[in-house]
Amino acid sequence: MRVGETEFAAIDFESAGARKGSTDVPVQIGIATCTGAATNCRTALASYLATDQPIVWSAQKVHGIRQEDLAGAPTLLELWPQISSQMQGRWVVAHGAATEKRFLRAFPFHGFRPWVDTLKLARAVWPDLPSHSLGDLIGQLGLDGEMARLYPAYRWHDAVSDALASLVLLGHVIAVSGIAEEPAEILLRADDSHYHRAASLKGRAAR
Repeated sequence: MRVGETEFAAIDFESAGARKGSTDVPVQIGIATCTGAATNCRTALASYLATDQPIVWSAQKVHGIRQEDLAGAPTLLELWPQISSQMQGRWVVAHGAATEKRFLRAFPFHGFRPWVDTLKLARAVWPDLPSHSLGDLIGQLGLDGEMARLYPAYRWHDAVSDALASLVLLGHVIAVSGIAEEPAEILLRADDSHYHRAASLKGRAAR
């Protein structure tokens, strides 16, 4: 399968934040889907998630989600049929996928794969950019207009906004790299060693 023919599903979670003696839990999920060069992105799922664990102040400061926003929201388990229907058969996209992989461990046999990490791709394609956070990349690469077109209410650290932004970023990587006709596996072999070497040198120079 070529990159331009691949079905993608981007997923993002926002969390309650870590508390001493408890495990972090998700409080919002967003899933967006597209094909190929991400010109047909759409929101597939956007929901708060019920939890009996309080949202810590530091997490609320980042994403703005309040405990009262979760009133009447489904649990992650209750949403599982919808999550599975959107993710199965698609390549999974996330920007720095550790959090998403961790929360999906609630379903150990979900089988969602392969995973495409847009953080790793961005570091490989633009190693010298000052920041590789998702919001900064969208701004630095001039993709704010595309985000506004797809989702006028977008704001950073909102799960569906971040899921859509991951797809917009992926589409830009595909376009500027000219890899739409390449085998899709090329997305799994991004070499970001130049970025890490440069970061290491900067760290040594700052000592």
